[in-house]
Amino acid sequence: MADVLYIDTSAALRALLETGTSPELERRIGGARALLTSRLSHVEAARAFLRLRADGTVSEERLADAQRSVDELWARCETWELTASICDTAANVAPKVSLRTLDALHLATYLLARRRLPGLELLTADRRLEDAARVV
Repeated sequence: MADVLYIDTSAALRALLETGTSPELERRIGGARALLTSRLSHVEAARAFLRLRADGTVSEERLADAQRSVDELWARCETWELTASICDTAANVAPKVSLRTLDALHLATYLLARRRLPGLELLTADRRLEDAARVV
């Protein structure tokens, strides 16, 4: 198990909104000595909660509980801002992999953080992002 994890939005929301469906993600998040994420995760999570409220598919009580859990998770994380260096890296990262823009920003943040934190591992529930991280 990694001591330090970069957690993207998909892993955070899967572990917190779908509790019990992803025990490996939940175990790794709970057992990490340190967590790192991008400011992008905060924005993506907030937008996900807005979509869920608008859809009305999840009870307000469940959303409130999940929001508290997400806030607690973000409090445990070191949050990296979206810098020019991250954006420049994202523009050119994994050119042979079909990667969406926001995932490229997560990957770039992870790669730059890994330079400063040897042994940093990526924790994601997004298969494309996981595949892209393997080839860079």
